[in-house]
Amino acid sequence: LKLPLAMDVPDIFSEAELHALCRSHAGLTTLLLWAPWHPPSVHLTKVLEAVAKEQKSTRFAKANVDLCMSLANSMVVFLNPQGVKIDALAGADPPKLVEKVKSLSSKSMEVPVSNGAADLNSRLKALVNFSPVMLFMKGNKTEPQCGFSRQAIQIMQKHGVEYSTFDILQDEDVRQGLKEYSNWKTYPQLYVNGELVGGLDLMKEMEEDGSLGEMLGAAQPLQERLKSLICQHPVMLFMKGDPETPRCGFSRKMVELLNNHHVEFDTFDILSDEEVRQGLKEYSNWPTYPQLYAKGKLLGGLDIIKELAEEGSLADELSA
Repeated sequence: LKLPLAMDVPDIFSEAELHALCRSHAGLTTLLLWAPWHPPSVHLTKVLEAVAKEQKSTRFAKANVDLCMSLANSMVVFLNPQGVKIDALAGADPPKLVEKVKSLSSKSMEVPVSNGAADLNSRLKALVNFSPVMLFMKGNKTEPQCGFSRQAIQIMQKHGVEYSTFDILQDEDVRQGLKEYSNWKTYPQLYVNGELVGGLDLMKEMEEDGSLGEMLGAAQPLQERLKSLICQHPVMLFMKGDPETPRCGFSRKMVELLNNHHVEFDTFDILSDEEVRQGLKEYSNWPTYPQLYAKGKLLGGLDIIKELAEEGSLADELSA
């Protein structure tokens, strides 16, 4: 397969950003779901960049499934201007990818006629309801573009709830229009089930009195929340306390073991959320803590991780 010179394909980090990309033009949108630990999909990112150079009428984007689990389904998804999936590609098949892009991009796609303010309000309503929990911010989850947005992301990550973001810096109509729509003049703005919760100050107040966790938890079934939590990072440790201040000896030993083996990991403090603490025992069928997960799969507790480390197979298990 001979490919033209490559061009950059932007990364997206939420369903809302994908929705906005689809609506930004009148043609086909092609999204690649890839992961750094999956070589065929990494190769396909290069193929996509090359195809994007040639197919000017099509919008292209890629999403790292480790950072945006909610988008993960087929490896490549093809969407119309309304964000509706019209085709998909299950595996890493470069010739088939090129063939589908050429075929689908040549088809006519009807686009609704814009109706000014009414059309923008309809779009804003769709965006705030795009996910049960929506955060409108500057930047995205991995690269916040202001201090307030960064603090909002830090608060959200404590609760392990699946949520989507929308980068207002990428769409001036949404940035200005949402201020009027919500009667809230600043960003970030948090919405739950389509209703405005508020900005950063209110998020902080609700975080302190415990009401934010209750609201976010109610917006997402426990099973979905647990799945989101264990997939929050390629290596997730559920422990008592945090790496700087472990609240039990077993958690402290697990953190020391992972640090000694130079493992990059994220943590969740089970003492901060009784629902997660009890629910994860049933979800994983593992009654004690700490619990270590790799790519969404339970590896075990401290004893098993110590055995894997002593055998020299810990790195293999973490990357399997």
